[in-house]
Amino acid sequence: MKSEIEILSIGMALVDSIIRGFDPEPVSATGYRAESGTLHVGGEAVNEALALAKLGVKTGLLCHLGHDGAGDLIFGALTEAGVDPSLILRDGESPTPVTTMFVSPDGTRKSITTGAHRYQFHPEKYAAGFPRNGAILLGSLFRAPFDDPEVIRSVLLHAKERGNLIFADTKLPNFRFLTLSDIASSLPLTDFITPNEDEARYFTQKETPEDMADVFLAFGAKNVVIKLGSKGCFFKNRELSLSLPSHEIRAVDATGAGDNFIAGLASEIVRGSTLERALRFAGACGAICTTAPGAGTALRNREQVESFLRETPLRA
Repeated sequence: MKSEIEILSIGMALVDSIIRGFDPEPVSATGYRAESGTLHVGGEAVNEALALAKLGVKTGLLCHLGHDGAGDLIFGALTEAGVDPSLILRDGESPTPVTTMFVSPDGTRKSITTGAHRYQFHPEKYAAGFPRNGAILLGSLFRAPFDDPEVIRSVLLHAKERGNLIFADTKLPNFRFLTLSDIASSLPLTDFITPNEDEARYFTQKETPEDMADVFLAFGAKNVVIKLGSKGCFFKNRELSLSLPSHEIRAVDATGAGDNFIAGLASEIVRGSTLERALRFAGACGAICTTAPGAGTALRNREQVESFLRETPLRA
């Protein structure tokens, strides 16, 4: 791993096959139509790494790829973007996961996964490549490889030993079902945790963002950000709470918005920005992501985000 890496993203890599405007009425015995179908590199860790690199952060990625067409597509996109590939693990035993997503006109989506999505590589075995005094992004808690409490804790302990901040996004479980209690010993090691509203409701069984945040704080998380989609985000730690509105945009596809959000947040915190500035920057990254199909299509660079913040009005 190159010594200049500032942020290392760890987690799942996959290809998203995005179907927009699916018409459920068949046109033949086995045929259906849709407005469009596109392929995009994806997976939380990949989305985060690509966004970080576009934002000018020296970024590395620890993930698994198969020796297949999907793996080649992802590897090419990462290296073209300038992401350090030295911790990308490739073998011929497990395929690269492919997710099929059906995207509605309002940007919401449903996805289909396969057994390849639960492939459990062990990132803790590669801790020697973790950066020092930088940051680690877990994308995402409760999904492979971070659906094993021992793997989670080992990665976080190694990361902390090397002086890193920990940013942890979350996802709803899909193959292995864990609760906050199952990872209670790891949550105090996280510096920022960023569930969306549905995930926070699922894990906390609470209905308001403040109550949701309080549960995460009670488990030891230091800073909690509840992503609220078109309603913005809610932040809380033990000294401060903030509600920030979203921007007026036309959402096309919400795929990867949360990954772009946490990448923007981590990039600004590592740069030394104030908390409110980092949250606003993160919100802009997430909003920009939704304006085009795919997780890595719309966000281009830091200058684009700064322009968006200056020129795009906030929702009332």
